[in-house]
Amino acid sequence: MPATGPDFISLQARDLHASQAFYERYLGLVRSPAGPAHAVVFDTKPIAFALRDVVPGTDLDSAARPGIGAAIWLHATDVQAIHDALVADGHPIVSAPLDGPFGRTFTFADPDGYHVTLHDRA
Repeated sequence: MPATGPDFISLQARDLHASQAFYERYLGLVRSPAGPAHAVVFDTKPIAFALRDVVPGTDLDSAARPGIGAAIWLHATDVQAIHDALVADGHPIVSAPLDGPFGRTFTFADPDGYHVTLHDRA
């Protein structure tokens, strides 16, 4: 039986509570009541997005940046406002906003260094 497509995205976070606060504050994500104690699952659709404690044996500090080679894209309704809030608070922007086939897009680095791209075209 073939796989039917992505169903869950999870990033390992050095400080779960700080990362949760970041995603709630800047992206407006809301925590779902689902999920184990070592993770924060957000109420996102159609694919669940979560943060979790670092898996034992994983050394995020040894990589140039976590998630290198993976593309993490999230849809947002007001990409420019999120960008502006991140800039105002001094968070790193990896690529500036531009308009393209996925609407307004930009990429930021989250508290653990993951590069996350936001776009506004559904």
